Amino acid sequence: MSSKSVTEALLEIRRGAEEILVETELIQRLETGKTLRVKVGFDPTAPDLHLGHTVLINKMRQFQDLGHEIIFLIGDFTGMIGDPSGKNATRPALSPEEINQNALTYKEQVFKILDPDKTIVDFNSRWGNELGAEGMIRLASRYTVARMLERDDFSTRYRDSQPIAVHEFLYPLMQGYDSVVLKADIELGGTDQKFNLLVGRELQKQYGLEPQIVLTVPLLEGLDGIQKMSKSLGNSVGITESPVEMYGKLMSISDELMWRYFELLSFRPLTDIRGLQEEVAAGANPRDVKYQLAHEIVERFHSPNDAAKAHQSFVNQFQRGEVPDDIAEVDIDNQGKDMPVANVIKSAGLAGSTSEVYRLMAQGAVRIDGERVTDHKLTIKIGVSTLFQVGKRRFARIRVN
Repeated sequence: MSSKSVTEALLEIRRGAEEILVETELIQRLETGKTLRVKVGFDPTAPDLHLGHTVLINKMRQFQDLGHEIIFLIGDFTGMIGDPSGKNATRPALSPEEINQNALTYKEQVFKILDPDKTIVDFNSRWGNELGAEGMIRLASRYTVARMLERDDFSTRYRDSQPIAVHEFLYPLMQGYDSVVLKADIELGGTDQKFNLLVGRELQKQYGLEPQIVLTVPLLEGLDGIQKMSKSLGNSVGITESPVEMYGKLMSISDELMWRYFELLSFRPLTDIRGLQEEVAAGANPRDVKYQLAHEIVERFHSPNDAAKAHQSFVNQFQRGEVPDDIAEVDIDNQGKDMPVANVIKSAGLAGSTSEVYRLMAQGAVRIDGERVTDHKLTIKIGVSTLFQVGKRRFARIRVN
């Protein structure tokens, strides 16, 4: 690889990266021109991915586009231990059946970004099961409890007298051993994985291998721009969500957060993004730039036609004030009694709780048949089909019976 191409590759690799340990070693390996083995492990602990997960997968794609070998490692063995990273309690282990089902779903989803013909898919049960009791004991002898307690989550739990199960210490050891077996040149992970990635680097040294470079990526902020994206926090964009829902959620982010999403989620060159920033600074409407981001993301996980339709739906609904065509019809059985409005909205799935409904009503975000409603004491009569709108994107035609 020429000096110029190494420089160009570094610019792409640094994009959205939180930390590279050690960058000088990475440069040396790039200068050799050899194909590097880039390992990324995923424990299939949940079947649905959101855009926060794809920050790491996008980085894998960048290495793939640079001509390097991507090893997509499914942690079916380590998944039975349960990754304790960032946890304040012992994480429940999944059954083999749950892991296998989730692994299938993961593969289907990640290949919306990665090239399946250029991706090696492996399972760490292949060597984990063969390690046996003796091998596990020998592996455990290579790391001390004191070193394990250097990890923030372990040290915090130990200080707070929270239990730490012995098997949790095996997780970073097994993740590190994966790097030994695969002879990884580079391992990628979120910032919360830094300790585990460095264990792999240390174990490779002990096994006489050249230590891997560690590259961490940040945890993407959710739609609120504050907390990390999480389905449980209700601030995520799932990659299997409908085009209209995905497009609408992306259009809801702040103008400031938009640039963060461009950097971490878009495949557009950084020069293009800087050009868009200059256009906005010169007076262009940020909304029009956000259209481009939303279109790119929806097209990636659906199709160009779906992205175009989602855009038109958004324009019709929010710029022209039109009601969408595909409104859900919901019947609620309340045993022939009128029903408080907050309970109706919660039962129809338009809000997660009655307290959330009260908050939304106070914000003026609830409409019934087009009229804003703020009186939480209102009751909905039985037998009447009523159009509810909660927020900007949630609609349902509801009948209480």
